[in-house]
Amino acid sequence: MERDTDILIAGGGLNGPALALALAQGGFRVTVVDARPAPLRAEAGFDGRAYALAIASVRLLTAIGVWPLVADKAQPMLEIKASDGRAGEGAAPFFLHFDAAEIEEGPVGHMLEDRHLYAAFLAAMRDTPGITLLSGETVVAQEVAPSGVTVSLASGRTLTAGLLVGCDGRGSGVAARAGIRRVGWGYGQTALVTAIRHEKDHHGVAQQFFMPSGPLAILPLKGGHHSSIVWSETDANAAAIQALPDAEYLEALRPRFGDFLGEISLAGERFTYPLSLSLAERFIAPRVALVGDAAHGVHPIAGQGLNLGLRDVAALAEVLILARRRGEDPGSPTSLEEYQRWRRFDATALALGMDTVNRVFSSDNPLLRLGRDLGMGVVSALPSLRRGFMRQAAGLSGELPKLLTGRQV
Repeated sequence: MERDTDILIAGGGLNGPALALALAQGGFRVTVVDARPAPLRAEAGFDGRAYALAIASVRLLTAIGVWPLVADKAQPMLEIKASDGRAGEGAAPFFLHFDAAEIEEGPVGHMLEDRHLYAAFLAAMRDTPGITLLSGETVVAQEVAPSGVTVSLASGRTLTAGLLVGCDGRGSGVAARAGIRRVGWGYGQTALVTAIRHEKDHHGVAQQFFMPSGPLAILPLKGGHHSSIVWSETDANAAAIQALPDAEYLEALRPRFGDFLGEISLAGERFTYPLSLSLAERFIAPRVALVGDAAHGVHPIAGQGLNLGLRDVAALAEVLILARRRGEDPGSPTSLEEYQRWRRFDATALALGMDTVNRVFSSDNPLLRLGRDLGMGVVSALPSLRRGFMRQAAGLSGELPKLLTGRQV
């Protein structure tokens, strides 16, 4: 089969561009099909949507040339505090406290707004030879042959490639058309996401309060007086709160938020996202690989969604680039099986781990509350255990692909 491109990536959110850059720098011709018009997203104003990027993710972004474009816009997370809480009562006496000074690698992570990260990806793709971005296009059909895959776009255009990568989210059309089924369940929770302006400086401290109806994360943004919040509530409560005018929305938030940052006000748009666990039964099919939410959708309780996707990116890029150097077909079953072995267990274990944490911490059972409070107190009191948790959250444990260590393949 004569190919228009070596690798075709369906989905241009964040994982798709990251993979495109890594592969193009490894010598591949890559085409990214992005349903959203790129300029609209790249030129978006402040809305508060942001990501907690682990150390390993920052290293990957550095290796592919993106981090230098956004480093001055990122907020280091110097401390992380997590505790039980109830609206109007403040934090429980026992809590987890992670201080970045305890690990040699620096801040546990960085907070970075979506608009800055996407704009940097777009600029990097434009400056990297071998990448073609088809903006405002969608893949509507795919046909696999032994030697490659042919995709049809909504515009009527067809493209051929050696491998099709689905970076198209939880409702992945690539996965569905490849016959890959999904397993999972809803949490009966919805995340309310917005940005808050506050009177006092956050000093780079990320806060997580575990409420009976779901966790509330308060995540520091650049500048000291803005934070992104991810506020989980039951579906019914979230719908009612989202429907409120801004002033009443704030009145519902204040008793949960507390007064540790002084007076608060809304500073960004308000979004909602239904929360669920969604796992693909397989991460691969003939001439197809899944990355990010197309393979695994997790609860945002630890902010690991994008980090997990970038771990997929690093592993798949390394497998494909090394296969190419050996003179092998990167889209062969052997290459794809290697990727699945590398990523499936880790991704599934983390997704189920976040599921367990959410279930345990969303219960208001007094015995469970006591047990988890004591558990957090024990972890905070033992330096070696505490550092182990920090390194895990920073993405520094396990067998890491080269890109996650800051090295190119």
